[in-house]
Amino acid sequence: MTRLARHGAALLGAQIWNWHPLQGGDTAQTLLLYLNDGRKVVVKNGPDPVEEAAMLRSLGRTGAPVPQVLAVDEDAVVLQYLPPDGRLSGCWDDLGRVLAQVHTGRPEGDAIRYGWHADHAFGDVAVCNEWTENWPEFWARHRIGVHLDHVGPDLARQLENLMRRLPDLLPHKPVPSLLHGDLWGGNVLVSGSRVSGLIDPCCHYGHAEVDLATAGVFDRPSAAFYTAHGGVEAGYEVRFAIYRLWIALVHLRRFGATYMPLVAHYLDVAGAGRA
Repeated sequence: MTRLARHGAALLGAQIWNWHPLQGGDTAQTLLLYLNDGRKVVVKNGPDPVEEAAMLRSLGRTGAPVPQVLAVDEDAVVLQYLPPDGRLSGCWDDLGRVLAQVHTGRPEGDAIRYGWHADHAFGDVAVCNEWTENWPEFWARHRIGVHLDHVGPDLARQLENLMRRLPDLLPHKPVPSLLHGDLWGGNVLVSGSRVSGLIDPCCHYGHAEVDLATAGVFDRPSAAFYTAHGGVEAGYEVRFAIYRLWIALVHLRRFGATYMPLVAHYLDVAGAGRA
């Protein structure tokens, strides 16, 4: 960690007088640096600092709040420090408005397509983002099918069954919105009663409901969250389960069988669980 702290300061041409780790760190080390010139900044390594900086800049171009990228290279990204002195429980409506801004982002060009210009990763779990021309195909191939070789045969059969049904369960060509991609409370910074920054993105272009769904995997968004974004469409319960299933599968692979009940729950809601 000392090496990361020194490297972050060097990227800014500064010296450090102190540092300490920040919460998180499942897939990267994140430190708060105190610089000799009085600044406080955040430095973070892996899995891909350059791509993380690009994602943050993409989010920022929509007008959504993100920490400013101060410096980046292949080993680390240095970010503006945004004090997390508020609680998300008091500003779900503001997060809904912020996400509505994020979701105005569109891929370059006029073609409707889903994906991102690069792949990503959560630790050793690859996040594939190859462009596809319809949404059910993207979700089947890159968010469910990629796990088939890493789970047991019974779960793999249930996932394959769900993949076959996705054209009937997901919209074929929804508006390709910019997505944060890993939205949960730990990736939302709050100051006072406002969202001050979105962090740790896993961006791609897809159905806006993905972010609305994943916000509820580990947190309990209020009704104001969905209303502020623009509401939800009929049948959202099944789609939310399908989108949350991806998060559950990633956690199953990374952290083990503790997450199998969550996977089973989302499969059941999506109608793909065992009878």
